[in-house]
Amino acid sequence: MTAIDLSAVDTVITSRKSVRAYKKDAVSPELLRHLLEMAMHAPSTTNTQPWKVYVLTGAALKRLTDAVCAAFDTEAEKHRSEYAYYPDKPLEPYLSRRRKLGHDMYRLLGIAREDREKRLEQHRKNLEFFGAPAGLIFTLHRDLPPANFIDYGAFFQNIMLSAKSHGLDTCIQAYWSDYHRVIRDVLGLAPEEMVLAGMAVGYADTEAVINRLVSEREPVDAFATFMDR
Repeated sequence: MTAIDLSAVDTVITSRKSVRAYKKDAVSPELLRHLLEMAMHAPSTTNTQPWKVYVLTGAALKRLTDAVCAAFDTEAEKHRSEYAYYPDKPLEPYLSRRRKLGHDMYRLLGIAREDREKRLEQHRKNLEFFGAPAGLIFTLHRDLPPANFIDYGAFFQNIMLSAKSHGLDTCIQAYWSDYHRVIRDVLGLAPEEMVLAGMAVGYADTEAVINRLVSEREPVDAFATFMDR
């Protein structure tokens, strides 16, 4: 058996980041399938494997993004996620971390806090998968328990790390769940399917300013307690 090159694995993990601007270069269907073949090895609660994925490219991708962007432009206030991905009440230190990332992003783009139009324009790009040539929509059976969200986290990470190892970049986006009603109509989802998230997949536009953004990480000692007795 060939030993795993841990330094290579660590490099892939530490080099992965959320990318919010992509080249138009297509990602081959074979490579997209391979990412999911790697992802399916993720552990899950008693092997339930709760994931279901819609892989969108070409006309299918445009059909969905056009429909969701139209909803964003005309009735954004009517669309909310079926599950809470932010707490109902501000909770520290998590709120400050979210705000810091948003502040860093808009500062990098030169968008002022009071420039609502430019902020909405940037926000809308979420619903275009940031221009990526491939978009993934993930659903979960609505009657499954919260433990299966843990399973999905491992599944997401496998996709993103495999993508990075093949020269691709990604961005996981919970925001897609807000537009579950539109997605349901366009993709023909079954009633029991809850839209969990979306993910942009493609080749990063290295010239885009937004891709200089790197989220800060707390040091290990800030979240870990080591105990030996």
